[in-house]
Amino acid sequence: MPEPVLAGTAGQSGSYELTVERLLPASPEIVFDAWVNPETFVKWWGPVGFTTPEYLLDVTPNGRWRTVMRAPDGTRHIVSGRYREIGRPSRLVFTWGWEDEDGARGPESEVELTLTAAGNGTHLQLVHRKIASTDSRDSHRDGWIASLNHLETLFAKS
Repeated sequence: MPEPVLAGTAGQSGSYELTVERLLPASPEIVFDAWVNPETFVKWWGPVGFTTPEYLLDVTPNGRWRTVMRAPDGTRHIVSGRYREIGRPSRLVFTWGWEDEDGARGPESEVELTLTAAGNGTHLQLVHRKIASTDSRDSHRDGWIASLNHLETLFAKS
């Protein structure tokens, strides 16, 4: 399993970038569908021990997405955004912003997913851009790695 590659972006924006790559044992079409099919999505989304009891995936150009992840202690973690690009089966780009319980959103970042056929599977590259701090970047790294581990396990069971 490749380790994530971390890089801070240059410039005055003060934003950071995270790249995570994974080789998955499924076709690009199946991997793409796991990101946009709600019934499959909730099976792998989130860190270890989290569930996703509430979700909205309007996978259309500028469509909204939103998930409520519940931690083992019951704490709710809400994240939402809009789909910017949908290119089945190879590309998905969406915005990302954490919400508080009142619906106020924090800083917005962007996630770009690229899927490429690789032998009998798919090379997944996830780039999360415009992250506000190194602490946030590192927290997102841990969350993405956990989620992609769940996704890989889901495909291994198929």
